[in-house]
Amino acid sequence: MNNGRVKDIVIVGGGTSGWMTAAGMIKLLPKGDYNITLIESDQIGTVGVGEATIPPMRNFNQVLGINEADFMRKTGATFKLGIEFHNWQRKGEHYFHPFGTYGRSLDSIPFHQYWLRAKSEGHATPWTDYSLCSLMARSKKFVQGSADTKSVLSTVGYAYHLDAGLYAKFLREFSEPKGVKRVEGKVIDVKFRSSNGHIESVQLESSEIIKGDFFIDCSGFRGLLIEEALKTGYEDWSHFLPCDRALAVPTESVGKTRPYTMSIAHNAGWQWRIPLQHRTGNGHVYCSKFTSEDEATNTLLNNLEGKPLADPRPLQFTTGRRKKFWNKNCVAIGLAAGFMEPLESTSIHLIQESIAQLLNLFPGDEFNQSEIDQFNETATRDYELIRDFLILHYHANQRDEPFWQQCRDMEIPASLQQRIAVFKNRGRLFIEDENLFKMDSWLAVMFGQGITPSNYDPLINRVDSNKATLFLNDTHQAFVRSTLKMPVHDEFVSRYCKASFN
Repeated sequence: MNNGRVKDIVIVGGGTSGWMTAAGMIKLLPKGDYNITLIESDQIGTVGVGEATIPPMRNFNQVLGINEADFMRKTGATFKLGIEFHNWQRKGEHYFHPFGTYGRSLDSIPFHQYWLRAKSEGHATPWTDYSLCSLMARSKKFVQGSADTKSVLSTVGYAYHLDAGLYAKFLREFSEPKGVKRVEGKVIDVKFRSSNGHIESVQLESSEIIKGDFFIDCSGFRGLLIEEALKTGYEDWSHFLPCDRALAVPTESVGKTRPYTMSIAHNAGWQWRIPLQHRTGNGHVYCSKFTSEDEATNTLLNNLEGKPLADPRPLQFTTGRRKKFWNKNCVAIGLAAGFMEPLESTSIHLIQESIAQLLNLFPGDEFNQSEIDQFNETATRDYELIRDFLILHYHANQRDEPFWQQCRDMEIPASLQQRIAVFKNRGRLFIEDENLFKMDSWLAVMFGQGITPSNYDPLINRVDSNKATLFLNDTHQAFVRSTLKMPVHDEFVSRYCKASFN
């Protein structure tokens, strides 16, 4: 029985992906069995994406045993109840994608079917009235929710806005005392084993050679190991998600903090607005085919709420993924693995998910190909499901500009086309277990961008109409009463996790 194992793990690249990987491994791999070395250079800047997150990140921190308040103090974090989308269907319209659930459970019929029938009968209030997170966001209120399923607070879900650079620093301070060795330097060469083509070592600019059994590529867009060394290949999805440029700029905070991210559509892309305790993150994601960098810069600077703290920083990207996430004895994590634009704040989640899957399939020294294939299949599925959800935002629009017309008219994946078609008939949604975005998220974007079913599920007719209407009204009123009792977000943060560097 061969139970050989890898011993020396080398992570190339720091930033959020590198230090999340290091932290996850040093915490969850058997203590003392592995040597973990992380190579990064202070001269190479990190992209710093992922300042807005989604709820599963809380699980990652909890598994590591990280205290939430301490983490938030040290990263300047605020709470995030969801994303508010402006101008995505038409100019002047907006909707909210909440992180919590809509409504409350009654019978086995999805809550939105009650609303669809009430709407058809002419006595339904707006869909967002049935989301506690939406009401909280509108009022700039916040509480952390409840695990008691009988409480209305159990419908609350939240994530964070954070400073990605400070989060990487926080995880470095977590990881190094536990045994992760950090090496300062730039990788300039990669050596391979002649026997099987696996990576044997990397050479630094200082001429130092670092050998390893298993290599994790966290080198960002460059993909120093997975692409430059192993020539893995890249699957380009820009025909589905055509934005290929971004500009990022921090500004001073203005007014009360919104406990949500804002996504504001413009003529050839969209703008993010992410409130932290010590500043606001802003950016403009756009398609260079339809607007120039100068025009995109002007659009961004003319739509800021606070004073800029730096010049806009440009980024170029191609949305898509590596053809293999794991190739030989190398796994790509973060931007080295692929890029899904930040529309739904999935960057950090994809890092987290890759770490989890890697630990589930952590290799022995045989590097079993069937397990590598399983990892690649799972990661590919994760990316494709997120891709479809992002495409929905672009495709379901009624705007007049050429960029938006192209997005509306483009051919979309058959999987998404089928999902939309089924939903348009009677509001039915069939969401895969492995899909990051569950029914409530799909409902938020479908309804928010004007995809309205022509009818409702006939099973709802087994519930008396008056009883159903009373149920809807009672749910909304319970959410309103709960929101009124909550503290304002800034008051909650000030008491709970005021940034230690403010």
